[in-house]
Amino acid sequence: MSVNNSPIDPVTLEVLSNRLLAVSEEITAALIRTSYSTNIKERRDCSTAVFDAQGQMIAQAESLPMHLGSLLGVVEAVLKKYPVEQLRPGDMFVTNDPYSGGGTHLPDITMVAPVFVENQLVGFVANIAHHADLGGKVPGSTSGDATSIFQEGLRIPLVLICRDDQLLHDVVDFVMLNSRTPAEREGDLGAQVAANRVGIRRLTEVVAHYGVERYQQAVAALLDHAEAMMRASIKTLPSGTYSFTDYMDDDGINLGVPVPISLKVTIEDDHAIVDFTGSSAQVAGPINVTLNGTWATVFYCFKALVGPMIPSNHGIYRPLRLIAPAGSIVNCHAPAPVGERIDSCQRVADTFFGAMASAAPQRVIAASNSSVTTATFSGVHPETGQFYVYLETIAGGQGAHSAGDGLSGVQVHMTNTSNLPIEALEREYPLLVERYALRTDSGGAGKYRGGLGIQRDIRALHDGVTFSGLADRQRMAPWGLDGAGEGAVGEFLLQRTDGAEKKLSSKVSDVALKAEDVISVRTPAAGGYGAAMLREPQAVLRDIIEGKITARAAFDLHGVVLQDNDTAIDEDATRQARTQRK
Repeated sequence: MSVNNSPIDPVTLEVLSNRLLAVSEEITAALIRTSYSTNIKERRDCSTAVFDAQGQMIAQAESLPMHLGSLLGVVEAVLKKYPVEQLRPGDMFVTNDPYSGGGTHLPDITMVAPVFVENQLVGFVANIAHHADLGGKVPGSTSGDATSIFQEGLRIPLVLICRDDQLLHDVVDFVMLNSRTPAEREGDLGAQVAANRVGIRRLTEVVAHYGVERYQQAVAALLDHAEAMMRASIKTLPSGTYSFTDYMDDDGINLGVPVPISLKVTIEDDHAIVDFTGSSAQVAGPINVTLNGTWATVFYCFKALVGPMIPSNHGIYRPLRLIAPAGSIVNCHAPAPVGERIDSCQRVADTFFGAMASAAPQRVIAASNSSVTTATFSGVHPETGQFYVYLETIAGGQGAHSAGDGLSGVQVHMTNTSNLPIEALEREYPLLVERYALRTDSGGAGKYRGGLGIQRDIRALHDGVTFSGLADRQRMAPWGLDGAGEGAVGEFLLQRTDGAEKKLSSKVSDVALKAEDVISVRTPAAGGYGAAMLREPQAVLRDIIEGKITARAAFDLHGVVLQDNDTAIDEDATRQARTQRK
């Protein structure tokens, strides 16, 4: 059979890129539709990707940027442990260990399967899903006071879960035995296997359409194309070195001691260096990040800043160099705990955009919620007698930018999960959502307002409920840009039935609740952009009408005075108030 060695034309390249993306998205759809837990079927805490035969990612579904770090290196780990000649159709592998290519924290279980066409290895498909419980010291497997990864749950080495397309039940049984919710684990693992099988079929169809040799040529061209696009995009930034330091509230162990994350971005023509020298050494608590998680964050930051339309594949990495000192918070060594690594990655993103604000002020956003505020409730369901784990990451505010306000009540940066609808929550768990609303006056004041945080109040309906919370930005407020104000910090409040109220730590584990006790989860908002006195009075009025700010804040922060009917602005009084402020 003759091989077509002609160059890959742009149309073929674009079609192939979208076909590969469609394969990844169909894997995602299959995983969501067949999963068992609310965390995957409702909140979509999962991601999928397609790789070439060498382990380079060639397509990723537009889901969670953080999961890119969980997928980076997993195929290389497979090829290192299982040489190509040992792989065969029907194989599938499973792992979750952050220190051996399996992810970035233990609840994320990764499955990867080789794909063969004409008895030749042509690539891999993979998916990752966040499992609500994999053992460990607390339900949910992520403890704010963990000091070792051994306290965070089951570590799964890279092992076969399918051979000759047959599920190896011993592996599934091993996972189930180590979880407080074994039925969920069995259902979600089965969904992951089924989703990869869908991916194998679809990728086989794509390769068969082009032929193996032509497909491989096209994939190589696709990676080169993404690299060229990224290099051209980096060249739009002014050459120079830009630095910034931001802080985590604490590590969950040494309470109240800020943890610095420093980076220096050097732009040199068509490539960039991101240097984390000066960041904290790895810490005792669970906010450490393995190198693949830091890589994923840097990948996201550059794509968001200069190349949102660049295909998500391994070619983007070629113009980037990462310096992350070994043993630091952004390149930790085992057995450092990593359960809450997402909050540190969120802070890396804020730090990156803070550094680039002087280089590209029209492109960056102010500091965001940048805390994946995780609330976990668990107990024995009084009706079924079964143990349950309800886990949710609750959204907050997005930073304002040079062209407009930040969004309110959204996930930002490295996370992109959906909220769990109240109806689904109350149907599945013996809990009651008493309040779910935006936090008035929480967004940073500015010419453009920062996005608002969320308040979600959840009442326990039986004794024996436990609550664990993981968050940040409860001390270090989200900063504004160009003279704007900070966003409000978050907090966890425990409200007892006797009226007593207690503020909890940002990283708290196993708080015992009685029936009718309430946990009020209040997420951070975001910083504004531009001086508050420059905000258009009509925009301030709209904020008041929509309940985003109060009339008092409108006057104090923006110098805007309402008329008596509260539906219009007293222009003379506003002009006078603003003049006096100046």
